[in-house]
Amino acid sequence: MSSTPVTRRGTALAAALLSTSLVLTACGGDGDDTGGTGDKAAAETRSVKAENGTVKIPAAPRRIVTIGNTNLPFIDLGGKPVGVTEVSDAELDVLPQEQKTAYEAAEVIGSSGGEVDLEKLAALKPDLILVQFHSNDWGKVGKRLESIAPTVYWGLDTEWKAFADEIAKAGDVTDELGRQKAEFKEKVGKIQKTYRETIADSSFVDVSRGDWSDPGTFYIADIGCSEIARDDIGLDLPEAAEGKDPLAYESLPFEQIGELSKYDVITYPVDADGKPTEPFKPVVATNTWKALPAVSAGRALGVFCPGNNSYGPVNQYLDSLDSALATLPGEQ
Repeated sequence: MSSTPVTRRGTALAAALLSTSLVLTACGGDGDDTGGTGDKAAAETRSVKAENGTVKIPAAPRRIVTIGNTNLPFIDLGGKPVGVTEVSDAELDVLPQEQKTAYEAAEVIGSSGGEVDLEKLAALKPDLILVQFHSNDWGKVGKRLESIAPTVYWGLDTEWKAFADEIAKAGDVTDELGRQKAEFKEKVGKIQKTYRETIADSSFVDVSRGDWSDPGTFYIADIGCSEIARDDIGLDLPEAAEGKDPLAYESLPFEQIGELSKYDVITYPVDADGKPTEPFKPVVATNTWKALPAVSAGRALGVFCPGNNSYGPVNQYLDSLDSALATLPGEQ
């Protein structure tokens, strides 16, 4: 057996939001012929641009394997991969049933934080592999993936809208992308119009806590769904200074919850049923949280964010934000 280790990097928060670390394993030497494309070389092709250059891929790929952060965005766009890497139970739990079925129908070729089996991957005879993970990892494993099938690679810093566009183009699922983008534009416009005065006159802060957070800490979220609220909706939300690490990377002690009193509106994470997420429950249980002016005035809003790297979950987030803003005093 030979293996190529790929280490997890960055903070636990960054890993949870963005990264997948991989160990690619295969029996036999690195020179083994793991290619499974066969006569596909004669098929009609087209070219797409990615971080690994211009890649020639099938014009209409049918056997697509997704690795890392490409799993759920491709499925969100209506794709049906033949192979996937594992995603967390929490991510699966919030998927629409049709998407969950598509994921479960695929062959699992690796774990979420562990291994991708090259032999399993090659046995699927993919005509296209879609990959997103850390750029340093690509240098270690990219050539091995490309030896199996045309491989399109994105690094972790790819902006989510561009990511959706490029996955849709490579995976030949652009029709669904067009529908989702139109829905996104409509929802953003509705929120901006309906809550125009609140957006213009209120300061917001988005606070959160993950299962990776140290006990007794929380953080101010300026990445993830809060980026959508700030950059697309126009909410006045705090963000890190240019060139600095995101505010979300800094753990704040519960003793600093009282500092949130300077904001007019607080948003915090809830599950699909509207209840505070398990990691955030310790925050809402504190007396300091309960004493915040925004909380006592009904201006602390629970918002559901199932994901922020494709249009489907972002549109669900916008629906939740819309419903939450409607509960503000003066908006009923």
